[in-house]
Amino acid sequence: MSKSTHLTLAGARDALKAREISSVELTTAHVAAMEDLRGLNAFITETPDKAIEMAKASDAKLARGEGGPLEGLPIAIKDLFCTEGVRTTAGSKILGNFVPTYESTVTSQLWRDGAVMLGKLNMDEFAMGSANITSAYGNVENPWRRQDGSNAKLVPGGSSGGSAASVAARMTLAATGTDTGGSIRQPAAFTGIVGIKPTYGRCSRWGVVAFASSLDQAGPMARTVQDAAIMLRSMAGFDPKDSTSVDLAVPDFEAALTGDIRGLKIGIPKEYRVDGMPAEIERIWKQGADWLRDAGAEIVDVSLPHTKYALATYYIVAPAEASSNLARYDGVRYGLRVEGGSLNEMYENTRAAGFGREVKRRVMIGTYVLSAGYYDAYYTKAQKLRTLIARDFTEAYQRCDAILTPTAPSTAFAIGEKQDDPIAMYLNDVFTVPASMAGLPGLSVPAGLGDDGLPLGLQLLGRPFDEETVLRIAHVMEKAVGFTALPQTIS
Repeated sequence: MSKSTHLTLAGARDALKAREISSVELTTAHVAAMEDLRGLNAFITETPDKAIEMAKASDAKLARGEGGPLEGLPIAIKDLFCTEGVRTTAGSKILGNFVPTYESTVTSQLWRDGAVMLGKLNMDEFAMGSANITSAYGNVENPWRRQDGSNAKLVPGGSSGGSAASVAARMTLAATGTDTGGSIRQPAAFTGIVGIKPTYGRCSRWGVVAFASSLDQAGPMARTVQDAAIMLRSMAGFDPKDSTSVDLAVPDFEAALTGDIRGLKIGIPKEYRVDGMPAEIERIWKQGADWLRDAGAEIVDVSLPHTKYALATYYIVAPAEASSNLARYDGVRYGLRVEGGSLNEMYENTRAAGFGREVKRRVMIGTYVLSAGYYDAYYTKAQKLRTLIARDFTEAYQRCDAILTPTAPSTAFAIGEKQDDPIAMYLNDVFTVPASMAGLPGLSVPAGLGDDGLPLGLQLLGRPFDEETVLRIAHVMEKAVGFTALPQTIS
């Protein structure tokens, strides 16, 4: 594997500006890595020709002393973002041949700033999953291995598993992800990278295939906090085409990484100490608090009393919205069409053949909780609880500037290990869902290795639209951790 694929996004940016490497050389190296590591199944669609063409254009700009903040940097896109002229599947058979005639706002901003597209990344179907095992295009494999000699193939987390695996395995400098209940943060923790879910409304959802519209949020996945900050600045911004987009100026997130967190208060919520949590998760959480204390922050106890209801609330609200959003896939307008003897039979045949098992399960749950007899008992009650969960965070932030928690309740597990137990799979999101329900920014930063030699992540949660503070704290923690281990697949 080329040395250039081991550059960080920031390092590659600086090397391009210094003319130490060309974008074509950098992109070619990543295309080669992508080809060498196809066994991880991180990509659904590779676009090497397009990437080289974009790299040549970037080199021409750089030669003229021009170019945007991401000029010439090869990245990859979760296959939930519509890309003009490039197949967009959402990991589903029902969109297997869908080629958008338009570009999502987030990706258009990345291309505006000079990024180079390597391809579209594998994901759980319609972003429904925590292990990247529900994709119609096969499981994604984590580039890490347990240090027990078993060589078992591990999940990369989900739904942004292809994004996480591609960044961890040095196939791409950075990637886009989406997070509905933890789909950026949990796979980041499982693969030893950085992932940030911005505040709901910070990044446009226009052109992103919808799962749960009141929860979905785009964000970057990268190898360092600095790289995530660079990506987020290009991805964020007001979009009049998205009614949930918030009209706020986009800060220079990279400039916020001052290395100084003295005087900040970091909250530790007692409710995140769940029953059966492994000792290594508790240990790394305590270590994280000690790192921040040593850097001059004050550690304070906070309470989020409705946390215990967050997961159940999420699995009412998210399927309900999915049921509504996925009703558009009916075989009439676009996507898969399976003929039948009547219109209803065509609908049934198309959706039965086009949707996978997990999507069908969530659509059925969502339809049930929205039905006339159960709407008030389930959906209305869940929305009331969601308000209480958000209020808990508002009250906690009166005592602290950010909150520190574990990202996931375990290290990465083996493919197939929990596949037949949907409840066990849903519990992977126990630490990430509350912030999603409240629409808050959350970031996972690598915090070291577990007893099995696999990455562990710690999560930092911030006030609405205060990604700068979250990134600043995470940057300090990253320096304290000094995380340097490489996945066994590429090391």
